[in-house]
Amino acid sequence: MTSSPPLDTKTVKKDFPLLQRETHGKPIVFLDSAASSQKPQVVLDTMREFYETTYANVHRGVYSIAEEATARFEQARATVQRFIGAPSSREVIFTKNATEALNLVAQSWGRANLGPGDAVVLTQMEHHSNIVPWHQLRAEKGFDLRWIPVGPDGHLDLSNLERLLDGAKLVGLTAMSNVLGTLPPVRRIADAAHDAGALVVADACQYVPHLPTDVADLGADFVAFSGHKMCGPSGIGVFWARAELLEAMPTFLGGGEMILDVRLDGFTPNELPWKFEAGTPPIVEAIGLGAAVEYLERLGMDAVREHEVSLTAYALRTLTERFGDDLTVFGPSEPSERGGVLSFAFQDLHPHDISQVLDQEAVCVRAGHHCAKPLMRVLDVPATARASLYLYNDEHDVDLLADALASASDFFAL
Repeated sequence: MTSSPPLDTKTVKKDFPLLQRETHGKPIVFLDSAASSQKPQVVLDTMREFYETTYANVHRGVYSIAEEATARFEQARATVQRFIGAPSSREVIFTKNATEALNLVAQSWGRANLGPGDAVVLTQMEHHSNIVPWHQLRAEKGFDLRWIPVGPDGHLDLSNLERLLDGAKLVGLTAMSNVLGTLPPVRRIADAAHDAGALVVADACQYVPHLPTDVADLGADFVAFSGHKMCGPSGIGVFWARAELLEAMPTFLGGGEMILDVRLDGFTPNELPWKFEAGTPPIVEAIGLGAAVEYLERLGMDAVREHEVSLTAYALRTLTERFGDDLTVFGPSEPSERGGVLSFAFQDLHPHDISQVLDQEAVCVRAGHHCAKPLMRVLDVPATARASLYLYNDEHDVDLLADALASASDFFAL
């Protein structure tokens, strides 16, 4: 499958300064990358160097460092374009995060194209950022919301997909669940949606950092993801869409940069991609994202995926052998059908209690509803604890997670 060498996690860990620190007198075990990943030294260095030597606003000045800043900003866009297989950098829009990108779809395309009698189809495993904007717009526009259910195995139940798509204009789905790790068949759903006359928006926040990505192969018409989950900085997201859709969509935010002309009687929007980039963009964050993409490319995304499948298999096996029925991991049981997101229930302990006790062992996991309350209700739990694996994690981290869970069990048994 891969032409890249296997990941050497001992070497990779050394690239991440924060992973060298201790908490509570113990080396940190970071298992919360699904919320936000750590940053390699090269990203930190690139951003600092840009601030120190090149910082100026982009697309405005004609002095030397302003032109250099603009060139590096646009090179970062081209780097992202290459990473996701986009046909043109004109289709790559920088936003502040994926949430803004998904709101852009709703408020621009959705506002212009949806109304009474139309339907938007979502899945029960969506993040709130791909639910709430559609609720907000539905309250104004009066279209229907339909839901693709989640089966007991953590996969989407597509048995009624044809009926759900009847009359639909848009399908919104995650490319990887941030709770279950499920990898929905995005291409299959997209093909069915297109046959029914609907467009597809994919929340790829958990997908792009972990799997080789080609937007054409994915099949969605709109794709959103965030830099901070893929070794890049916070404050930068990416919105990709087909150029012909972007050309037809109304502008989203208004101000500087997104215009060619402003008159007392109106305005003329800028060309792509700047049409959707109002105001001073996240310049240094884009530079940092470009460095993060280049870092991931050097490791090889095929190697990243193979490492995570192997490590997820080890984690599922280890936790099952250690705790049996005392621990339930939600989502698909086959590692190749999921990402390294392990949401679990342990004995009768509250996820927040689990997280706090694990923190004393320097093991960092997330506890809560993970911005997926509808899915929590499907799972019939108020919250879960979540350990999420990434390229800098290894089997030793999994062993320490298991040891920490055993300590939690002993603590609450007292």
